[in-house]
Amino acid sequence: METLTEIWQFLRIRKKFWLAPIFIALVLLGLLIWFAGSSSVVSPFVYMM
Repeated sequence: METLTEIWQFLRIRKKFWLAPIFIALVLLGLLIWFAGSSSVVSPFVYMM
């Protein structure tokens, strides 16, 4: 959680709000990969994509 706070402070201080969608997409992709590896129920649907 501390990492997300630091990223948010960086974006806010440096006025780099255009980076926010990139960070969000990377987090969602990471969650998808983690979810696919940990759950056998979701795996067939992820590999089908």
